[in-house]
Amino acid sequence: MDTHRLLTKLSSRILLQFVLAILLVAFAVVMNADFLRHFYLENQQTDTGIIINSSIVGILAFGLLNLLWLLIRYQREERAIAGFVENVEAIRKNPIDGLRAHSLIAKRFATMKSINMAHGEINHNALAAMLTADEGTRLGVVRFINNILILTGVFGTIVSLSIALLGASDLIETAGAGLDGMGLVIHGMSTALSTTITAIVSYALFGYFYLRVKDVQTHLISGIEHLTSVYLIPKFVKRGEDIVNQMSGLIKGIIRATEKMSETQEIYQASATTLQQSVNNNKQQMDELTHDIAVIKKILREGFRLPAPAPGQE
Repeated sequence: MDTHRLLTKLSSRILLQFVLAILLVAFAVVMNADFLRHFYLENQQTDTGIIINSSIVGILAFGLLNLLWLLIRYQREERAIAGFVENVEAIRKNPIDGLRAHSLIAKRFATMKSINMAHGEINHNALAAMLTADEGTRLGVVRFINNILILTGVFGTIVSLSIALLGASDLIETAGAGLDGMGLVIHGMSTALSTTITAIVSYALFGYFYLRVKDVQTHLISGIEHLTSVYLIPKFVKRGEDIVNQMSGLIKGIIRATEKMSETQEIYQASATTLQQSVNNNKQQMDELTHDIAVIKKILREGFRLPAPAPGQE
C-alpha cells in the first residue's frame, strides 16, 4: 500500500452511494405511492400488517442512521490520516499537529510515544489487535440489525399465516362466518406476502451498505497499521539491526578519527624535528659568532696594545 492509496477517500464514495440510494428509494416510493398505499394500507381487516411493516421500516431507518454516522466518522478518520501523512512529508516536528486529539492515528501516536517514554516494549501486533477489536464493537448495533432484519419478515409471515389459519378455522367451524373467515384468510396471506417483501428489500438495501461500511473500516485500519509500520515503528522502536548499524557507523567514525590523529601526530613529530634542527643550527651559529667576536677582540687588543682584560671579563 502506498501513500496515494492511504489518501483514497473510500468513505466519501460510499457516502455518495448512500445518498443516491436513499434518493432513488424515495423517488420510487413517491412514483408508486398509490400502489403502495393500496397494497399496504387499504382493505386491511387487522393492523397486523401495518404494525409489522412499520416495525421493519423503523428498524431499517435506525440501522441506516447508524451506518450514516459510521461513514461520517470514518470520513473524519481518513482526513486525519491524510493530515498525518502531509505533516510527515513536510518534516514537521509534531506529525499530529492540527489533527483531532481523539482521531485514531493521533491516539496511536500518543500511545507509542508514552510507551517509548516509559522505556517499554512496543508490540505492533498487540496494538493492531486492540484497534481491530475496539472498532469491531462499533458495528455491534448494525451487525445485530443486519442479522434480525430478514428474520422480521419471517416473523411477519408466521404471524400472518397464524391469522390465515384462524380465518380458515372460522370458515370450517361456522358456515355463517364463511365470508369473514375467507376474508381473514386472504388478509393473512396478503400480510405474509407484504411483510416478506418489505423485509427482503430492507435486508438487501441495508446489507449492501453494511458490507461497504465494513470495507471502509478495514481500509482505515489497514491505513493506520501501514503508517505505524512505515513512520512510527522506525521512530520509536530501536531494533537489533538498527543498533548494529549504529555501532558499525560509530566504529567507522572512530577509525577515521584515529587515522586523522595519526596523521596529525606525524605532522607534529615532523614539526618538532624541524624545530630541533633549527635550534641546533642557531646554537651552532651562535657558538661560531661568539668565537669570531673573541678573535676580533683579541686582534683589536693586540693592534691597539690594550691591556689584557681581567679574568672573567673577556
